[in-house]
Amino acid sequence: MKLQDLEIFIVGNPPPGWGGRYFIFVKLTTNTGITGYGEVYSASIGPHTMKSVIEDVFERHMMGENPENIEMMFRRAYSSGFTQRPDLTVIGAFSGLEIACWDILGKSHDRPIYALLGGKMNDRIRSYTYLYPMEHHDNSAFWTSPEMQAESAAEMVKIGFTAIKFDPAGPYTSRGGHMPAMTDIDLSVRMCAAIRDAVGTKADLLFGTHGQFTTAGAIRLGVALEPYNPLWYEEPVPPDNINSMAKVASAVRIPIATGERLTTKAEFSAVLRDGAATILQPALGRSGGILETKKIAAIAEVHNAQIAPHLYAGSVEWAANIQLAVNIPNILMAETILTGCGFAGDLINNSIVWEDGFILAPSEPGLGIEFNEELARSNPYKENRLHLEMQDESCDYKNGNSFIGGSSD
Repeated sequence: MKLQDLEIFIVGNPPPGWGGRYFIFVKLTTNTGITGYGEVYSASIGPHTMKSVIEDVFERHMMGENPENIEMMFRRAYSSGFTQRPDLTVIGAFSGLEIACWDILGKSHDRPIYALLGGKMNDRIRSYTYLYPMEHHDNSAFWTSPEMQAESAAEMVKIGFTAIKFDPAGPYTSRGGHMPAMTDIDLSVRMCAAIRDAVGTKADLLFGTHGQFTTAGAIRLGVALEPYNPLWYEEPVPPDNINSMAKVASAVRIPIATGERLTTKAEFSAVLRDGAATILQPALGRSGGILETKKIAAIAEVHNAQIAPHLYAGSVEWAANIQLAVNIPNILMAETILTGCGFAGDLINNSIVWEDGFILAPSEPGLGIEFNEELARSNPYKENRLHLEMQDESCDYKNGNSFIGGSSD
């Protein structure tokens, strides 16, 4: 059995666009006719340029290879061009292709991927979601409204979630870390208070940030949030500054989570070694794929740390996250986008079962999904914006700041 053909789907995500502007899916076909699907979560270059990168990685390192030889193909991609170091774009391309290889292997053995990784550890996976506007909410006002977010939180708990994430402390700027405005700290505290009041002890609060603060700024904000006992404080400083994150971890009594922008065990192991985080959030369409992330989970296990796979992408990466989560002992929870329904769910014919706050372990071969190629082809993404974009303007210390939830608008 050898890898023979590659097809790439760049799929536009219709409004409201939770999960990003587009999804990049790959389909691999072997010379024996078995197909496998994967997803590339790589956002630093445009999607159509990324298509060329994926093609190059496949043709250069994988085409004609037995899909079983994942370790060999990973080392080729990791070391390509005399680099032998983490490369977000190359490893992002490889990650989606690697997931497709595992889908092929599972189908060829008529077993779920987790069965080939060591078997089932977990029958179901605790799931969490961001808070999103309800139908009667003003979408633009929602992100800075503690009352609306508290109402959404209560609804998420009502349908079964036991953990909810929210993100009131923007902005995300290309300038790097900044000191939060007092208005940002005040809004963050009021948001935590309102949501905690709405859900009580029925749900953990997950405080999302995306690397936007200086070390001192992250500590100021984190200390202000401590009375509400969040389960995690996510990526409080830029992800390339591990030493600074470790300083925040030692100064704030909230567990630090990080990893959505990291790739390979080389970067994740440094986070653990320096004590920068105790919860890792690899996105399998970026982190190196399923096998590499299982290694990351094993390193985390040695450090008494847990895994909470990140998802701000499509449903194929979600399926890969779930296969890993079913297998590993140190899973904390897995991100979903609401309950995995809507357009993203339709792309896999809603073949993943979410039930009362948990994702049930799939039993079908491979990823356990049915990819809807017709729907993917009928929704091509034709623009050339990035999956998510940062603002150039700095933090506004007079008029306040807002992050509009990462929608496709």
